[in-house]
Amino acid sequence: MAQTDRSVQEDQTDAKARRAGGEFVRGVSGFRHAIGDDGFPAEPGRYHLFVALNCPWCHRVTLARSLLGLETSITMDVAFPNRTGDDDPEGPNLWEFAPHRIATLTGATLPECTLETATGRGMRLAKDVYRFEESEEQSLPVLYDKHQKRIVNNESAEIIAMLGHWADDLGGNSQRQPELFRDSPSLQPEIHRLNEQIYVTINNGAYKAGFSSDQVVYEAAFKAYFDTLDDLEHLLASDGRPFLTGDSFTEADLRLFPTLYRHDPVYYVRMKLNGARILDYPNLWRWLCRVYALPGVRDSGSLVHCRQGYFGRSWNRVVPLGPLQPMTYPEAYDHPELADIAKAL
Repeated sequence: MAQTDRSVQEDQTDAKARRAGGEFVRGVSGFRHAIGDDGFPAEPGRYHLFVALNCPWCHRVTLARSLLGLETSITMDVAFPNRTGDDDPEGPNLWEFAPHRIATLTGATLPECTLETATGRGMRLAKDVYRFEESEEQSLPVLYDKHQKRIVNNESAEIIAMLGHWADDLGGNSQRQPELFRDSPSLQPEIHRLNEQIYVTINNGAYKAGFSSDQVVYEAAFKAYFDTLDDLEHLLASDGRPFLTGDSFTEADLRLFPTLYRHDPVYYVRMKLNGARILDYPNLWRWLCRVYALPGVRDSGSLVHCRQGYFGRSWNRVVPLGPLQPMTYPEAYDHPELADIAKAL
């Protein structure tokens, strides 16, 4: 068996026993086809995404779609951020395409949410899309071929790589594309190293801290998370580089952004990651604001969906209103100078 790529998925060794011991262990995605292979040609208008805007793995994909200018050539459906409850006839914890549902945070429907539009069957649940292919999976994101009516891939790391590699053939806007997945052989080892570190300790590490039920496991994840934030802060400070590998925004930056975007307003409380705010790291804060300012980034996610999705599933379904200081989020991401104010306090 090939060695697990730790920048893509978690090692599944003794996964059942680890879960039984209180550790959160992320499962492995089952659909791993690729655009350009397996009868999935790269052409505009053919592909569709099923996502939930509160999900950071989906956020990777919506971020790549926006940065690469693929919004018009790859269509998208958005699930409601809270999954089904115990009273649903299909059962609880299922992603639902339900634009009629009311968010407790806003007391209204969420305008980003859609019906399912890609299969031609108007399916209510993401699980229904999988069932049509005789699969019991139910996760998002999903990259879907509207011509063949088949799931292409449901592993976010592979989806963003495909979108980057085939952006021009898929109808992307070349005027907006950063040096995201362009060939830069000299940078590839460093990008891969960062991808692995970020996946293990930050992306998946946040879930290990927030959802593991063992104190020792939680503390190890907490320490690894903040150790990596320290490493990245020092990396950015070392030479004043704007992005993780230098002057260009790369895949490593894309992978880091969804988690840090959620940290101060959501993960600090919900994932028990209250060691520090990103605002307390001046260089990371400025990096976060810099990425947020790139064309298409602010529209690729929603903190309303994040707050509703993470806290709306808690035992009492009450969503915190803060943080309010030094200002509300995501408005704070338009103010890189807040890092200097926080440092002075």
